[in-house]
Amino acid sequence: MRIARFAHSNGMSFGVVEGEPAAGLTGLTVAEIDGHPFGEIRFTGQRWAVADVRLLSPILPSKVVCVGRNYADHAAELGNDVPKEPLLFLKPSTSIIGPNDAIRLPTQSQQVEHEAELAVVIGVTGARRVDRAGAAAAIFGYTCANDVTARDLQRKDVQFTRAKGFDSFCPIGPWIVTGIDVGDVEVRCEVNEEVRQLGRTKDMVFDVPTLVSYVSHVMTLLPGDVILTGTPAGVGPLAAGDTVEVSIEGIGALTNRVLTLD
Repeated sequence: MRIARFAHSNGMSFGVVEGEPAAGLTGLTVAEIDGHPFGEIRFTGQRWAVADVRLLSPILPSKVVCVGRNYADHAAELGNDVPKEPLLFLKPSTSIIGPNDAIRLPTQSQQVEHEAELAVVIGVTGARRVDRAGAAAAIFGYTCANDVTARDLQRKDVQFTRAKGFDSFCPIGPWIVTGIDVGDVEVRCEVNEEVRQLGRTKDMVFDVPTLVSYVSHVMTLLPGDVILTGTPAGVGPLAAGDTVEVSIEGIGALTNRVLTLD
């Protein structure tokens, strides 16, 4: 099931996306549901063509927990060792944008880069000190994310908060997909239709249940919280006027344009 959050003429709703996205949004419809998708799905009877609504970030989490250097090839391309346990940092909720929203280049940085990532969305039970089985049960679904990073500031500051935390530095979308196996799916990033990153989740250093369990022993994961699971090799620069697309096999494609800060 594909769960979207979208704006329409009557306000904002969650809905189930119907149809096959092989040809982009053409032919897709979204069926409005009553309330939040974490409970029993009840349809209101209202439907829109996806092309006629504005897709928003599919969830607004209390926090975005990120995992650094979770692909050995990416760690190596930046001259880092693979960590012995998951390397965690946070992105603020104010960094989140949705599909087709603009990534804004801050004046403080001269080197903003893309990082394509599989994102995990925590379900209604949340997760606190869970084992691997409990972690798997706590997952609501998955979506695409771009861990946009000011690489020069990351090197300068050492810690990641400023480099990862600018407004618009966490595109998420286009929807949440439930009930899929993400143990070995393709993660791709294209900039202006040029492939920059191409990896598979099987190459993660720490798999998804391990990450959810590990994070839950550090901080309580609330319903709707998001975990970004790391990026494969191939990170590179973004410039004003670029279009960046993160696509994950079995989920969909997240597209954002890149603009200068107003």
